[in-house]
Amino acid sequence: MPRSPRVLLASAAALLLALPLTACGGTAGAGEQELTLYSADGLKAEDGSGFYDKVFKGFEKETGIKVRYVEGGSGEMVQRLAREKSNTKADVVVTLPPFIQQADGKGLLAAYRPQGSDKVADGGKSPSGTWTTIAGNYLCFVYNSKELKDAPPRTWKDLLGPRFKGKLQYSTPGVAGDGTAVLVKAVHDFGGEEAAMAYFKELQKNNVGPSRSTGQLAPKVNKGELLVANGDVQMNFANTKTMPDQGIFFPADDGGKPTTFALPYAAGLVKNAPHGENARKFLDYLLSEGVQRDVSAVGGGFAARTDVKATDPNAVALARLMRGVEVFRPDWAEVDRNLPSYVDAWKSATGS
Repeated sequence: MPRSPRVLLASAAALLLALPLTACGGTAGAGEQELTLYSADGLKAEDGSGFYDKVFKGFEKETGIKVRYVEGGSGEMVQRLAREKSNTKADVVVTLPPFIQQADGKGLLAAYRPQGSDKVADGGKSPSGTWTTIAGNYLCFVYNSKELKDAPPRTWKDLLGPRFKGKLQYSTPGVAGDGTAVLVKAVHDFGGEEAAMAYFKELQKNNVGPSRSTGQLAPKVNKGELLVANGDVQMNFANTKTMPDQGIFFPADDGGKPTTFALPYAAGLVKNAPHGENARKFLDYLLSEGVQRDVSAVGGGFAARTDVKATDPNAVALARLMRGVEVFRPDWAEVDRNLPSYVDAWKSATGS
């Protein structure tokens, strides 16, 4: 399981090699033993010990197909797919909500139901078969457990305190999946957009500034450069062995329960994928039973398949971490529809 944090690779664009143009349907180039994956950060480790690292090696060993990997924020990956729509370079995309829904709405995904997707709960996949959850996950925040050992933050109100001035940062809503999730949680917890934006306006006095990738924040929290940042359970739980000075929490209203919501990694076949057949094999592999067991054992997340009952030490610890946390379910269609106005309101409130 141990792996280093999600870190946005500044040179990610260099990893994307020029691929030949193909005909619609992704049949041309299918004989090439490769595929290109555009993915939100979080599942690959710099030291080679992450979930993706094991998946890529296992998939290549089994099929001979090499995965070319490009990493970035969820929104960034969808924007890139949209820019390349007339000259598609990616074969598979993995993003967090609501960006997988956004990709679907923009017509960037092709229908494909991977083997094993029938074992994924209905809420974790598209009814039309354009995307499927491959790893369960939840929004969280992290704090420096060394500096704040005696008084860790518990509520949204705690984060307004003067000790967090210049020591708090969250990733940018509308760009990073986890940053967008902070917006969704606040609207839920404060009972509406207006109250949430009033809070963000007040919080801005402590906020360091924008970050395109949530993965950049965890190392800063661990070092004490930041005291609090947003994150997600899979990423931050997987970081704990290499970053021992970070604690996970779920901000609550005063007197209320800590809350969160599912923020799964969802995968889709890119429309007109240059290596469509290879991509379909890869999606099948991601949902295979053995790989799904590794979601917790190696990746620190939650299996997407309901028939996989993980009992490894990580799975047990994750269940313990989530105990007592109220999990709500956003209306992702509504979030996707209103996201531009939410982001505009956030920008106005924060002056971003």
